[in-house]
Amino acid sequence: MEPSITDDVVLERANERMALLVTVDKDFGELVFREGQLAAGGVVQLRLAGLSAERKAEIVSDAFRERAAEFPNHFSVIAPGRIRVRAKG
Repeated sequence: MEPSITDDVVLERANERMALLVTVDKDFGELVFREGQLAAGGVVQLRLAGLSAERKAEIVSDAFRERAAEFPNHFSVIAPGRIRVRAKG
């Protein structure tokens, strides 16, 4: 929504709303595991570079349909053929 805001501000806003943060920014992995920060609702990182918009939508839709209950309060990664859900750091 605001490309110039910092990752810390993004996490702060997600926490204020108790929102699940969905991102393509790999920096959030470091914030979660090295610095112990996690959006209250959890973080879902998408690693779908190089795929068509239609394929990305299909993968994300399938992941949420199959595993959405696991995403809150966890750090998850959605990639082609793989969904990884890890407890917060």
